[in-house]
Amino acid sequence: MRRTVARRLAAVLATAAVVAAGVVLSITHATAATGGVTGYATQNGGTTGGAGGATVRATTGTQINQALCNRASTSTPIIIQVEGTINHGNTADVSGTSCDVGNTLIDLKGVSNVTIVGVGAGAVFDQIGIHIRESSNIIIQNVTVKNVKKSGSPTSNGGDAIGMESGVRNVWVDHTTLEASGGEAEGYDGLFDMKNDTKYVTLSYSILRNSERGGLVGSSETDLTNSFITYHHNLYQNLNSRVPLLRGGTAHIYNNHYSGIVESGINSRAGGKAKVDNNYFEDSKDVLGTFYTSERGTWQTSGNILDNVTWSATGTDNYPAGPSMPSTTTISVPYSYQLDNASCVPSVVAKTAGANKGNQVSDGSCNAQTPSQSPSQTPSQNPTTPTTGPTDPGTSIPPGGTNLSLGAGADGSSKASGTSYGNVIDGSMSTYWSPSGTTGRVSVKWTSAKTVDTVHIREAAGAEGNIDDWQVVNNDTGAVLASGTGAGVISFTAVATTKINFVVTSASGTPRVAEFEVYA
Repeated sequence: MRRTVARRLAAVLATAAVVAAGVVLSITHATAATGGVTGYATQNGGTTGGAGGATVRATTGTQINQALCNRASTSTPIIIQVEGTINHGNTADVSGTSCDVGNTLIDLKGVSNVTIVGVGAGAVFDQIGIHIRESSNIIIQNVTVKNVKKSGSPTSNGGDAIGMESGVRNVWVDHTTLEASGGEAEGYDGLFDMKNDTKYVTLSYSILRNSERGGLVGSSETDLTNSFITYHHNLYQNLNSRVPLLRGGTAHIYNNHYSGIVESGINSRAGGKAKVDNNYFEDSKDVLGTFYTSERGTWQTSGNILDNVTWSATGTDNYPAGPSMPSTTTISVPYSYQLDNASCVPSVVAKTAGANKGNQVSDGSCNAQTPSQSPSQTPSQNPTTPTTGPTDPGTSIPPGGTNLSLGAGADGSSKASGTSYGNVIDGSMSTYWSPSGTTGRVSVKWTSAKTVDTVHIREAAGAEGNIDDWQVVNNDTGAVLASGTGAGVISFTAVATTKINFVVTSASGTPRVAEFEVYA
């Protein structure tokens, strides 16, 4: 049955309103788990954001800037919980050696290991964009960015809701709502843009709507250094074009719902390669092809549904893939993924995509579910508020309560001469455990199950910073509760277990764990 754009969009918005009551309270990082980082952001070493770092709360743009500037270095991990509306009126420039921020946008410039996550009643960036430049390992989750302008007043971020450029690596943008209220004539530009050597990016479970331009990969036919982007389970609604515009790079585009695309859809050009799997296109025009240029791109298609899609005729600078969208190349991706059947994509995307959806994800069988994998950094129950000037906050906030490791047992995978597993539960910072090499496991165990949600890994004096990558594992089930970089306080969704493991998977020096504290 053919449906009008207006009627279909109204139905989608009504469904979204029903499911929008859930509020996110946690953030996931585990790469192997449902609800964790997916797609190309899992490559090139993975994307963990601020996992393992301090958690701070921000209700203004100034506090976000302070949180970035108060770190010990530009790479000190940090999780910034945002609640409320961020705008020009509450965003001021802040000085510090670990940041390069401003007062017209949220600037992640020359930094790494940062998570920005909306919590509580939600986070809205109103007329102020998020700019990622010369940065790596960034997570943005559960936020709304709207009405960012490049002309008129106020202006921000060149008119992009989220923009990336200049050597950016490993960014995961998840469960966001990116929207405008018009096109270029009204002062808006792209919702999700990548330029000048940006690679290993995933956009998942997000809504992009009400704009002339969805987003581009490459700013011109000569900017061909951007690549390896995954777009999945997103809603593209009421957009003219660029969903995305792909110049020269490789993109994997699956399980997205396209509704009301007015002029052109996935525009693969200048050697771009698009793998287009199990998407649902409806009430739209020219949803795939090369448009507005003679420099052609290619695509591989499978399992897509076309519902009331119209096609223009092939002509100069216009090469639509329709009406049957045959493949013109073969593309392989280096990661595993689950495909929903295209027929259920509108319903599962309506339940999961966008901010304030409780971070629900698809189970790969057309059902929405809360992530089954425990997050690596659940927002702290008592996050700090940034101070007004640069400080050195360290990389962890000591938890309160009873240390359940005292009086427990301990074991592990190996131990270096002169060290002991029991040293991590003796309450003394003068003794420690080291593995026989640079990697290994140490565990805390009990005779009956304990419900725990936080561990504090304390490195011995002189060995601070030796631990690089780690995992916290529920030994009873094998589930990875958290993963990240750098020792410190690690929080996760509460779990009952008789044994919990801390696994060092890489280290820059010999790990020396003085205390493995566990808290409820």
